[in-house]
Amino acid sequence: MTAVVAAGRRVLPRGWTDFGRQLAIWFGFYVAYLGARSFADRNPAQAFWNGWRVLSFEQRTTHDIVETTTQQVVASSHALLTLAAWTYWNSEFTVVGLALLFVYVRHHERFARFRNTVLLANVLGLVGYVVWPTAPPWMFTTYFQDGVNHSNGALAALANPYAAMPSLHAADALIVGVFLVSLSRRWWAKALWALWPAWVWFCVLATANHFLLDVLAGICVAILSILVVRQAPRLRPLIANLL
Repeated sequence: MTAVVAAGRRVLPRGWTDFGRQLAIWFGFYVAYLGARSFADRNPAQAFWNGWRVLSFEQRTTHDIVETTTQQVVASSHALLTLAAWTYWNSEFTVVGLALLFVYVRHHERFARFRNTVLLANVLGLVGYVVWPTAPPWMFTTYFQDGVNHSNGALAALANPYAAMPSLHAADALIVGVFLVSLSRRWWAKALWALWPAWVWFCVLATANHFLLDVLAGICVAILSILVVRQAPRLRPLIANLL
């Protein structure tokens, strides 16, 4: 036990207590996510209707279905399809979680802003899922093929099937990219994280998990979250004066 405490003091910037507090924040958010899912799941017919409206809008605007084009690209290579599916499953929780841990340990002075930006984006996403539940492209089997395996019982139990609008995969990838580009010191690391959001956007389209409009909405959510959290310290004194 003493060794564990000593390791925490040596590695963790504020010890195990603060680290546990950060974990509690994320588990609390996950409970909120499950609560939002219970609302989004109540009306599958509305979710399918909203998905159809998104698809119809895309067809009218672009005169094409962009997602089918990206599916054809990845379908030409088993390796590319596997990589796209891996990216979809891991870009949200695995990569975001590891990025948060990295910033917490190595760049703690930037962690609060990074954490708050991700949290705000995800809260906005939850609001979107409740207000506008949307079936993803893979549920429209006339147009799309399921690019990843959604039949796994455990994954189906944990995921919100109607969480297409906005795409939090798109939002979180952009937030991670922006922060890690600014924190990376080597040029190749900056290049990698600069390309990361675009790769994730491509993958969620290619695996038929999001419509193009979902991705664009996710990008807007990310930009709004970055700007709000960045301006929050300046707005705090103004709000205090108004109150």
